[in-house]
This record gives sequence, structure tokens and C-alpha cells, in this order.
Amino acid sequence: MPKRLMLLISLYCLFSIAALLRAVTTQSFDVFTLGALPVLVGIMMRTPWSSLVLKIYIGMQTLGFSALGITAIIAYRITPEDVKVIVSGHNIPMLPLTISIIVILLLQYWIAFSKVTSHYLTRQTQ
Repeated sequence: MPKRLMLLISLYCLFSIAALLRAVTTQSFDVFTLGALPVLVGIMMRTPWSSLVLKIYIGMQTLGFSALGITAIIAYRITPEDVKVIVSGHNIPMLPLTISIIVILLLQYWIAFSKVTSHYLTRQTQ
């Protein structure tokens, strides 16, 4: 297995654990957080559909974060003091959060569209 995919699998394992914990604590399920599970299973089992599901999931993440970003920009133009990200009582600064999201998305795009990943997922096991 390529190291890039091992990195992606570990990232999606973290996403899946966080999604399951969130689903248990809030008792709500959504595709945005639990979407990592089918991608993770597909990559680990090397199914023919895993590459497509991976790209669709990354596209969904991009659309979701773009929508949140545009909403934040509009809200910032109206009332800048109300645009905050607070998790468990801690105020998270916007710049590091934005940079982290962009880096994680770019990393996923790089892995999903690399030739190494394509060859690994399309090659049949013998």
C-alpha cells in the first residue's frame, strides 16, 4: 500500500472516530461527517468504486467548506464581532482554522488524484 494512502487512511480513521463520537453524543447523523466510513472501507478493501466515492466525498467537503466560508465572509461584512468559532468554550482563531482546512483539503486532493492512488485502487489483487 502506498504511503500516501496510509496517510489518508489514518486521516479518515480520525475523521471516522470523531464522527462516531459526535453522532453518539448529539444523536444526529449526517453525510458530511459519516461519509468517511464508506471511503475508508472502500480503500481498505480495494473495491472498484472506492476511487469514485473518495472523489465525491472530497467534492462534498469542498462544497461544504466553501458554503461555510462564504457565509462567514457575508456575516463578517455585516457584524464582524459576531463571527467566531467556539468549541467547548474555547475561541478558535479564524486564520489557523482556515489554513488547516485548506491544507487538509489540498492533501486529500493530492492523494485522490495521484497516479499512485489510481494504480493501487484499479490494480486487481491476485
